[in-house]
Amino acid sequence: MKKAYFLFTIITLSTTTLLYSQDNGEKRLGSWAMLFTNNKLSETFSLHAEAQYRNYEFSKNFNQLLLRTALNYDFSEKATASFGYGYITTDGTFEEPQGEENTTEHRLYEQFVLRNSLGKFKFSHRYRLEQRFINRPQGENNTEHRARYFLRVTYPLNDAWFLTAYDEVFINLQNDFFGQNRLYGALGYNFSPNLSMQMGYLKNDFSVDTFDRFQVAVFIKTDLRKKIKN
Repeated sequence: MKKAYFLFTIITLSTTTLLYSQDNGEKRLGSWAMLFTNNKLSETFSLHAEAQYRNYEFSKNFNQLLLRTALNYDFSEKATASFGYGYITTDGTFEEPQGEENTTEHRLYEQFVLRNSLGKFKFSHRYRLEQRFINRPQGENNTEHRARYFLRVTYPLNDAWFLTAYDEVFINLQNDFFGQNRLYGALGYNFSPNLSMQMGYLKNDFSVDTFDRFQVAVFIKTDLRKKIKN
């Protein structure tokens, strides 16, 4: 009986230690702060630029910094093609040991966006291909390819306030077919035709983990055509 009790105690302590050592922050509410800009260059070309700062916990415990830009070509108000580049640095662990190094990534991407309306509902479909050049702290360098499909729906409450939601699925074009799924809902406010803000909630599902994130996003539009002509 004593041997069984001793064995049970060892197993319990080992399991508890293992679970603690594998704490990845899945039960914590993280936060993403985001800035998106669209800068008009001509009637058909514009420049996209964005910055995203992501934390494992609410406003603390760094997870990821994403900087991205793209050149857009508007076929019409309903169709846009883009070619872009992103730089991403990622802390892949919830815990922060001394001397930890981040993973860095250089990313190229191509995308096509279609827009349509149904009554007051506005829809946006984004199809994106990514080529990811990943440098991990252990000296391991990888090139990975990924496809993404994004569907957003927006509903205006009045001239200023609106509701928006999206779902985005990530598909790996190598091993492990499913990458992740992001489901998002938010309340937005239009300060002007060129400035808006959204506050919402994101559920980010991976194959083994699910993370909850509070999001604040600011969207800015500028027109650089006059400055370019001068």
